Amino acid sequence: MKFLLNVYVSTAAGDAFDHERLLAVAGRSGELIDGHTLADPSVSTVVRVRDGVVQVSEGPYLPAAHHVAVQCLLDCDSRDRAVELATLMAGDQARGIEVRPLMDLSGMEM
Repeated sequence: MKFLLNVYVSTAAGDAFDHERLLAVAGRSGELIDGHTLADPSVSTVVRVRDGVVQVSEGPYLPAAHHVAVQCLLDCDSRDRAVELATLMAGDQARGIEVRPLMDLSGMEM
């Protein structure tokens, strides 16, 4: 099963955290497919369509106290294993880690 880890940090604090343990364990086991650090939300662009008109704006989709800073794609045997791997990154700096199963476009779990 494939899972996406969304790692949330505080927008105000400029949090950083250690993801070396996840890289070591999940990388060695082959469960880590890919991972990325996201740029600060302030440099994002939001695209919306309203009444057939495309609107482009700068900045985050929604102002928030926390934002996704890292995303990791895992291929694990179970949700429990994905949660176990997520705990390797949990700590004071990560405000929360969302473990979300992926589905293909037909709605079936991958």
